[in-house]
Amino acid sequence: MVWVRSEYAGELAVLSTWLTLLLPWNVFHATVSGGSVLFVRFPFLQVRYAFGVPFVRATDVSTPVSAYLLQSGTSVQAAFGVWLVGAAVMLAAFGVSLYYYREEERAEAWPVDPVALLGGLLLVAAVCFLAASALFPNRFLGVSLGVGGGLAGVSVPLGAVVQLVLGVVLLRAERVP
Repeated sequence: MVWVRSEYAGELAVLSTWLTLLLPWNVFHATVSGGSVLFVRFPFLQVRYAFGVPFVRATDVSTPVSAYLLQSGTSVQAAFGVWLVGAAVMLAAFGVSLYYYREEERAEAWPVDPVALLGGLLLVAAVCFLAASALFPNRFLGVSLGVGGGLAGVSVPLGAVVQLVLGVVLLRAERVP
């Protein structure tokens, strides 16, 4: 079954990559110290909103690198490390997509199909983001996993699931040479 026509696969690959950069791969909500905390995690950025939590800034923005370094030695450091790997893969995918967008004919001459390459990169990053989502909280979509640490809350891997689907769609695209 073909999900995308061959002549549109390149455009879909580039747009899919850019879309997944804009979608949060994880949204996490927890109740703590009489208030609540909402983390919205994008591939290269984490935004934390704290409501009613004393001694915490209401809004905080961090990168995967700074978040990983901040969590050094904690039970969730592994999750931040997996996020960092996913972010590195997404950086590579973004670079490939920019080159493919600007130099389509040259990219089409690569020994590897750029659509399949972007699909594979999106898939690898999605697996990293899903693994990090599972490692962050004690509950994943409301189900206790018994893994991870830190805040107990609800984690929804919103963009990671979309990214996984888009990666599979790109890998299944039948390309006509």
